Amino acid sequence: MAGFELQTFDRFPKAIGVLRDNCLAFLVPGPDGLQILGNVGWRMGESYGPLVERGGRKVFVHKQEIIEATPKRIAILERFKSDLKELLRGGPLV
Repeated sequence: MAGFELQTFDRFPKAIGVLRDNCLAFLVPGPDGLQILGNVGWRMGESYGPLVERGGRKVFVHKQEIIEATPKRIAILERFKSDLKELLRGGPLV
């Protein structure tokens, strides 16, 4: 499972939450297997905050909550996204 944890969320009953290193993505069935629903983001409670730019700086935002998108957090998110996409394609994780 490459360190991924699976979890269900009441707010997203038709999706499976995939977590690792505080990153979160929701997966739903698609025509070619599981696919990512919407954006991948930073876990913020029972949901996630996608990476956005506000006021010239990068942040993760969910409703009124904002978390600074430090270079380290962005790198963690990019690795999570890359690994998850590779896993969904059935490829080996390096």
